[in-house]
Formats: sequence, C-alpha cells, structure tokens
Amino acid sequence: MEIILNGLEQMLDSLWHAIPKIILGFVFLGIGSYLIKLILKMVRRRLEKREVELSVRGFLISVVKATLYLVLLVIVAATMGFQVAGIATIFASAGLAVGLALQGSLSNFAGGVLVLLFKPFKVGDYISNPSGTEGTVERIDLLYTTLTGPTGLKIFSPNGPLANSVITNYSEITSRRHDFIVGISYNQNIKVAQQVIFDALAKHKAVLKTPAPLVFVTHLGESSVDLNVRTWIDKGDYWDTAYEIQEIIKMALDEANIEIPFPQRDLHIVSDKTK
Repeated sequence: MEIILNGLEQMLDSLWHAIPKIILGFVFLGIGSYLIKLILKMVRRRLEKREVELSVRGFLISVVKATLYLVLLVIVAATMGFQVAGIATIFASAGLAVGLALQGSLSNFAGGVLVLLFKPFKVGDYISNPSGTEGTVERIDLLYTTLTGPTGLKIFSPNGPLANSVITNYSEITSRRHDFIVGISYNQNIKVAQQVIFDALAKHKAVLKTPAPLVFVTHLGESSVDLNVRTWIDKGDYWDTAYEIQEIIKMALDEANIEIPFPQRDLHIVSDKTK
C-alpha cells in the first residue's frame, strides 16, 4: 500500500511540475494556430493574384497548412517535455517509404504542378513534343494532360515526361510556315515553273503576302529538279490551306504543260559486236 501511495505522490508531483510546461504548450498552440491562419490567408491572396489554377491553388494551400501544423505540433510537444526525436524519425521513414513507392506518380504530380504554375500551354492550345505527343489540349490534371489528336483520338500524356520535354505550342503564334517539295523534269525551264507556282499561290486568299512565298531549288534529284515551295498561312487556316495549295499547284503545272516526273532510270544496252 505504501508503494502505491509513493507512486501516486511522485506522479502528482511530476504533474504539478509539468503544469507550467503544459500551459506554455497550449499558449504556443493558440498563438501558432492564429499565425498559421494569417499565413494561409496571405498565401491564398498571393495565389489568387497570380491567377494560379484552382487545383494547384488548393494543393499548395493544403501542403503549406499541413507543414505549418506539423511544425507547430513538434514545437508544442517539445515545450511540454515530450521527446520529439523518435517521432521525427518515424515521419521521415514513412515519408521515404511512400516516396519510393510512388516515385512515378510523384514525378507526374510534380510535372502537373509545374505545368499549371508556369503555363507553357493551356486548354485549347495545339501542342507537340519530340516523343510524338501531338494534339489539342482538352484538360490539364495534376497527373495527366488530356489531348485530342489530329485523328480525333484521346491522348493521355503523363505530366512528368511532358513537363521535362521540349514543348512546341502552335497556338502561341499568329501564322505558320508550310514547306513542301515539287519535282519538275530536267527538260523544264526552272524560272517558268517558279512563276507558274507564284501565280497559283497569289490566287489563294489564305496564303499570306507578308512574309512573301518563296520557291527555290532545293535538290537536284535522280529524276527531277526539286523545288521547295515555302508559304506562310494564318494558324486558323493552316491545315485546309496546306492541302489545297498542293492541289492548285499541281493543276497550274498541268495547265502550263510542266511535267512532274516519276522516278525513272536510263538503261543503255551495249551489244558485243565481236561475237
């Protein structure tokens, strides 16, 4: 009985000495909570001022909030006399394990945050990258970007590789250059063929006058003299015009009797007259 009484007395004595620390811990908790609310309000206003996407805005605020409260709880626990080294080790180990397990997803997640923050493209833009991803951006999520390809297929591109690649944004320009090759026979006059092509291009209203179209010899092939036809087209008319001008140039060359040759070879037969 005496042992129990001594134990209760020691416990009450320890609790009595811990009361100031407990009170101080709750004071820190109240002050810290108030300061965290002020910080979150400032962060929220800053993100709204920069017009950050709603999904990224909510994520960043949640991360800041969780981090600040975690730091506050560690400070309060240390103030009350708890050993926080072991708790910190557990959190660090758990975080490392989760990070290794979700390495690919975290990479996509980080890429999505970067895309939404720095906005190399937005919904409605037509983009492409060296990996072959190409299409109109339909939706940007934190893990994947949804595109509609030229053939109408849905393309789901992971944000990690997409954010780390070279992105070509065709919607950020007002006009696009179009190049294609026309081969004419070696028997044809190059200057005449160039003038016929210039006249055909001048009749198409979607072909821009500035920069002016160019037609120049780019290669002396095995069967033809290759002319590079270079035009500038408004981005909204690009695809239709790119196909139409090839048709009108072919028709104009036919009308001018300028031959577009097919691959051919000259065969020389040498007879042996000694036999």
